[in-house]
Amino acid sequence: MRTTPVRWLVALSILVAGGCATAPKPLQGQFEPLSADLARQQDALGSAVRWGGEIIAVEADAQQTCFVVLSRSLSPTARPVVKREESLGRFIACRQGFYDPALFAEGRDITVTGRIADYESRKVSNFDYRYPRVAAEVIHLWPERRPTDPRRLPPVGMYWRYDPFWFW
Repeated sequence: MRTTPVRWLVALSILVAGGCATAPKPLQGQFEPLSADLARQQDALGSAVRWGGEIIAVEADAQQTCFVVLSRSLSPTARPVVKREESLGRFIACRQGFYDPALFAEGRDITVTGRIADYESRKVSNFDYRYPRVAAEVIHLWPERRPTDPRRLPPVGMYWRYDPFWFW
């Protein structure tokens, strides 16, 4: 049996589509293309959002836990992208129940989905900052990023790299 180019193209398409990164199931859905910074400047009450970033503070009690988050852009998997010079604003995400501040510690990455329920004004240094407050439906804590141990990297000479002056 002879394989046609169309069959090869279909097989290749399936392999490529299967390798695409997607967000975890609880973080999937339709959300407003709205950043936390834009939401604080306009009235976006009730908008469905999927935001993520770095936890700045955790306020937990027996009824609910609120996270103050420095918003970052999200990768295709919905994980916050680490760019120290980037901030898409700040937001507060609250959810019923107790989330342990030892696990949800400052500096950890989270992604939340929910609706903008309110706005809250708080001080950032001497500045009054208007935080969008999200009634979170999902709070996803990402695994900690571990720095790469240089002793575990392959030696430099193991891989050939293209260097046009290598031949000279």
